[in-house]
Amino acid sequence: MLKHVLRLAALLFVIAVAVVVYLAWPDTAQVPFDRVTGKRPQITEARVQTLPTVKVADVVGWQGNETPTPAAGLTVKAFAKGLDHPRWLYRLPNGDVLVAETNSPPRKGGGIQGWVMGLLLGKAGAGVPSANRLTLLRDADGDGVAEQRHVFMTGLNSPTGMALLDGQLYVANTDSVVRVPYTDGATQITAKPELIVKLNGGGNHWARTLIAAPDGRTLYVGVGSSSNIAENGLEAEKYRANILEVYPKEKTFRIYASGLRNPQGMAISPFNKQLWTVVNERDMLGSDLAPDYLTQVELGDQFGWPWFYWGGYPDTRVEPARPDLQQYSKRPDYALGPHVAALGLAFSDEVRLGGRFAQGAFIGEHGSWNRKPVSGYKVVFVPFAARGFPAEGAKPVDVLGGFLDGNGKARGRPVVVIGDRSGALLVADDVGNTIWRVAGAR
Repeated sequence: MLKHVLRLAALLFVIAVAVVVYLAWPDTAQVPFDRVTGKRPQITEARVQTLPTVKVADVVGWQGNETPTPAAGLTVKAFAKGLDHPRWLYRLPNGDVLVAETNSPPRKGGGIQGWVMGLLLGKAGAGVPSANRLTLLRDADGDGVAEQRHVFMTGLNSPTGMALLDGQLYVANTDSVVRVPYTDGATQITAKPELIVKLNGGGNHWARTLIAAPDGRTLYVGVGSSSNIAENGLEAEKYRANILEVYPKEKTFRIYASGLRNPQGMAISPFNKQLWTVVNERDMLGSDLAPDYLTQVELGDQFGWPWFYWGGYPDTRVEPARPDLQQYSKRPDYALGPHVAALGLAFSDEVRLGGRFAQGAFIGEHGSWNRKPVSGYKVVFVPFAARGFPAEGAKPVDVLGGFLDGNGKARGRPVVVIGDRSGALLVADDVGNTIWRVAGAR
């Protein structure tokens, strides 16, 4: 009996040592980051991992008068400080700004996986409870600082996306789309939200984004997958990894596009009035794969998840395989690099910084937790050509950095990006609890 116990103890010790060694020497990028960006990124052989590389910047916050670092010719200052995990922004017609102070709902599941997830969330600055409210920020004197702050709406469930349509304010909770009557200039809404459609919640990727469609009668809602590669079965992914088109009058929806692991920021292109989005791609294929991306989305598009990435590269971990779908897997328009966690998207018709930022897309990159070295943790700009797609050979241009200090620790993490009423860039920093305002130098 003792011999069996000793053998078991030795086996457990070897496993423990293997885990420690793995975590101490995680998968390191082998390809220069720049090569995994652009219209034709370098797609290398996958390095499949049983355990993910864990490399996330520890949070230290902003100290004293520290601010992010803007690109040359731009300035930055705080539009609002002291918020509670500000995740998403929406500009109202009168110039007021709504901020969703929100976070993931309580996660089910304990054990080692739940414990590890809790550690990662805390390490990344995301382990705080959701405030579940919308706050209104008003810059009445136009000096670029919000001097008024009002609790606008409460009683929500991890809200993210917001949009006005036909006098109604629509809000995307993690498990539903709701609406309330809106009056321009109001500083508070007390009406009970009306349910429009239910959304499937739970699992990973809790944030639901939402914008009004150009037709003036429907909404686009981004719903991320509940898992990495459907490892819990496709039934758990029903109406997930999709952009849904919601019909508020009928209180119904349809799948507009699929195979998008986690579509977050969405915007309507000023060039052709088509829908664009940024997407977080899959994990555990190594530090060089797979690139997050920016892409135009049309009705019926399928971008490959979970079976394929980057327009047809098979993910051999997914079972059962679907080789019959390979030819239908649409290739994205532009790679942003692996694991940058692209979340925010705004075009240059809304954000008017001029010069080299006059034509293209601004993207908030929340930053990686599973790449060595880390990637993201900044706001970038993708230049577009006159025909309405990323310019040939264009690489992402840094707009706002400095979210990591000299020791690689996170002062903040950028999320959504929008334009204020003057065309300046507003950036929600959910770890720094600040909304930053970037403008042209005067």
